[in-house]
Amino acid sequence: MVIKNLNIAMDKTILVMSFLIALYGFFIFYSAVDGNQALIFRQGVKLFIAFSSFFLISQVSPTYFRIFTPWIFGFSITLLVFVMFSGMVGQGAQRWLNFGILTIQPSELLKFVVPMMIAWYMHEKSLPPNLNQVLAIIFIIIIPSALIMVQPDLGTAVLVFIAGAFTLFLTGVSKKIIFMLTSMLIGCAPVFWYFMQDYQRARVLTFLSPGSDPLGSGYNIIQSKIALGSGGLFGKGWLNGSQSHLEFLPERSTDFIFAVAGEEFGFLGLLSLLCMYLILVGRCVWISSQASGTFNRLLSGALSLTFFFYVFIN
Repeated sequence: MVIKNLNIAMDKTILVMSFLIALYGFFIFYSAVDGNQALIFRQGVKLFIAFSSFFLISQVSPTYFRIFTPWIFGFSITLLVFVMFSGMVGQGAQRWLNFGILTIQPSELLKFVVPMMIAWYMHEKSLPPNLNQVLAIIFIIIIPSALIMVQPDLGTAVLVFIAGAFTLFLTGVSKKIIFMLTSMLIGCAPVFWYFMQDYQRARVLTFLSPGSDPLGSGYNIIQSKIALGSGGLFGKGWLNGSQSHLEFLPERSTDFIFAVAGEEFGFLGLLSLLCMYLILVGRCVWISSQASGTFNRLLSGALSLTFFFYVFIN
């Protein structure tokens, strides 16, 4: 379904759902920052840039993305290498490149570029991939994931890895190979644990048992659960969340903004938000199933599943 009158190649359902979710988020953000005009303006600028990019990219034929994918992948890997030697350091991590008027985090690009590269690699090959092709795909996934983990940024490295894994799954790889790779990954878990930073281990332990340190590492999670529970069925009303406005809830405008929505709009408010996400993801999956060409199907399918994963994790 496209907007034919304006001759714009953009799916109407995706556009409407994206706008409604962004509008919902903007209202919650307004409440979470207590109406801070500077932060609200900055968020508005980001939304304008996002939807402008949404519009421009939707007008580009996927063929052009496929042609330039190897160059984009190589450029992204180069930026990750630059980060290792001349990246900005912040909060104990070296993740950003400063270009004067613009500061970027190259690792964010790989969330999209890794699926693009795998889809490009398999475009003219028969599916499902053989063992040698699977090993090549794993190489495409591992290199950027390892470079990101060194920064250190375990969270983004895992998300990049997951995006690549979804793409590999969509190639129709055999269950035998999936079982083998999963077993290897589980077997490597102790090695990953050994090389993790102390704060990263603490995050994993807090996720498994937030009550073990209620006034320390588990405080954020516990407060967010209190905020969600206090919202009840209908919520306390917009701008009336006590957990967030009395500053019991840390990081209320970033990592824990979902808890703010739950406290102010209640269970029904959260259910409506999740329904919008479900419609959006479902539409994306349907479009990917109808796409022509291996590159288009793999890339759109992988990005749809990755987006769903982000929603689920948050």
